[in-house]
Amino acid sequence: MNELTVNMYTCAVPVATVWTSPESAREMDADGVSNPLHLNKWLEKLAYEERLDLCNGNRVQTQLLYGEPVIVDEIAGEWAKVIAVWQPSKKDERGYPGWMPLRQLKKASPLAEAGGFVRVAVGKSQLWNTDGMPLIIVPFNTIMPLTDESEDHFQVETPDGEALVLKTDIVRAPSVHQFKKRNASAAVEEGLAYLDLPYFWGGMSSYGFDCSGFTYNMLKACGHFIPRDAGDQAKSGVEVPVDKPERWEKGDLLFFANDEGKGNVRHVGFYYGNGLLLHSPSTGQSIELLKLEGSKLERELCAVRRYGDDEGGD
Repeated sequence: MNELTVNMYTCAVPVATVWTSPESAREMDADGVSNPLHLNKWLEKLAYEERLDLCNGNRVQTQLLYGEPVIVDEIAGEWAKVIAVWQPSKKDERGYPGWMPLRQLKKASPLAEAGGFVRVAVGKSQLWNTDGMPLIIVPFNTIMPLTDESEDHFQVETPDGEALVLKTDIVRAPSVHQFKKRNASAAVEEGLAYLDLPYFWGGMSSYGFDCSGFTYNMLKACGHFIPRDAGDQAKSGVEVPVDKPERWEKGDLLFFANDEGKGNVRHVGFYYGNGLLLHSPSTGQSIELLKLEGSKLERELCAVRRYGDDEGGD
């Protein structure tokens, strides 16, 4: 990424929401655009109608995790127009675009020789200051450069300086794109840990996923960076015949469209096997296993795609 020296920033809060415009955030969203972030406080405040408005009002685009890199294209007052480079999108060839508060970003410093990277492999993990005091809690799939290790901890570079993370909470790799690749059935197993987690529009964290945020993140946990949105996910991967369920495999992505499958892709989930769908349904619902037969979604099925099929093991 040759932009590194010019306009690369990193997410400086555990989970940053990327908005459609600086005007998209409402007064009630103050705890979600702050630094320090008050994520649970914000989520608890949002009633059903206010959560639904994040989608219907076209307010939220996606989210970033702590330390995730972005290109900053423009700064307007207290807001930055960003491109999330780890989230492929048809909206911009460089990554997923949107706006976020400048206070939730830090200018990226050139990386020293890191000893690889670590990824948080549990729902949430405590980061510690090097003096042993708690720093912040970071969610599943947070990726950080590794700088040192002791018997129980890895030392990592963060937007808040050097920090420690428990070895039992993470997996490590030589680079961001060299985490162990596992096939998509392992992504389903990862996803089962989040059963009953409430849906959140634009959600990309273990505090709440939207449908494609869920599939993106479970496959990311298996070493695959796939497109961010369901419509883009439906055009990548390997096509599997939609009318031959006997050929579907655990971990295949099932896509659903308006107008009984003839309209635009509006939803995605994992095929679990045995006629079941593992998915994050919609605002007001939670991640669940659903029997497809007899459901509304059965009539909306429009595509099946396979990711990570070339990877063996679990």
